[in-house]
Amino acid sequence: MKCLIIDKVYAGIAEELSKYMEVKTAENLPSTKDQLLAEIGDVDVLIMRVDPKIDQEIIDAAKNLKVIGVCSVGLNHIDMDTAKEKGIQVINAPGLNGNAVAELTIAKMLDIARHTIPACYDVKVNKNWDKYKFVGSELRGKTLGVLGFGRIGQRVGELGRAFLMNVVAYDPYLPAHVFEEQKATSMTIDEVLKVSDYVTIHMPLTDETKNLFNAKSIAEMKDGAVVLNMARGGIVNEKDMYEALKSGKLGGYGSDVMENELAAGGLTEGAGFDSPLFECDNFIVTPHLGAQTVDASRDIGAHIIAKVKEALSLT
Repeated sequence: MKCLIIDKVYAGIAEELSKYMEVKTAENLPSTKDQLLAEIGDVDVLIMRVDPKIDQEIIDAAKNLKVIGVCSVGLNHIDMDTAKEKGIQVINAPGLNGNAVAELTIAKMLDIARHTIPACYDVKVNKNWDKYKFVGSELRGKTLGVLGFGRIGQRVGELGRAFLMNVVAYDPYLPAHVFEEQKATSMTIDEVLKVSDYVTIHMPLTDETKNLFNAKSIAEMKDGAVVLNMARGGIVNEKDMYEALKSGKLGGYGSDVMENELAAGGLTEGAGFDSPLFECDNFIVTPHLGAQTVDASRDIGAHIIAKVKEALSLT
């Protein structure tokens, strides 16, 4: 059997699976679609994160493929229907990056609330030392709205409460007792948007959530509210978000994702990439770092190893 690793993942995956099969790590990480098409023909196990998109063309070319191990939570970059049709098992790692994503969410909230990034730039680049220029606000007493109250959302709520925030949440799939146990008030999306000072997104990208944050929904929010998107770029309409930031309707937007982050096979190869949001001082962005911690990588890697071995009956 052969295993192909096409992204930077926990090193222990290659070490453990090499006991049972030939393991190859692609030369360029993450691989582009063309690179993957050239190598996947005789591969039994594919290990990846989110690049490139695994569409029908790639799956059809993978004549021996039995398992796709995705070292992340979301699966919207996998043609799940074709994979199922071909009998390919798709394994992901739900919940194992929860704390890493939650901590980054809180970090972005604090960065926006206290203007730490522009203040750092002003000191290091402009050589200014002016503490009166960057007067911020505290999280204490503010309302934190969590859209998607699964493992990540619940951990964000827990951390928010540690900062003495009031937590409200939306998740139509959870029973009432979960909100009670998590000390969060269950609300509709519209209610969350209207009452929250900070709204953080932890939902999958679906037909229902695509462009959920648009001019209409943003208009319902508090003036000066802050949006945080740690989920998928397409949930926020970036054109409408740009207008909301430039007009002062919203106080900030912190994101770990972008609408076109998978364009041209990912951003790591220097693909053309720009956004009007880059003009906004109250927009902070990171390149999908949510799960990028040593701790989360180790936990996810151990899970993927166990599930691949189980799927292939390896002992």
